[in-house]
Amino acid sequence: MAADAEPLEIILHLPLLCEDKNVPYVFVRSKQALGRACGVSRPVIACSVTIKEGSQLKPQIQSVQQSIERLLV
Repeated sequence: MAADAEPLEIILHLPLLCEDKNVPYVFVRSKQALGRACGVSRPVIACSVTIKEGSQLKPQIQSVQQSIERLLV
């Protein structure tokens, strides 16, 4: 989730949902950086990363996950 989302209230319910379902989450500084990490040119305020065993998209999913992890301070 991007910490610079405006208004921040549009994503504030997500941490509560994640905690309720035991899903890890992180905040990154910039929606622009999160968009680039997701491989798009637009700002992104929230995204999810899932891994399905045996999926042909697994390398692409891991690439997005690694890009987002590099944003963490």
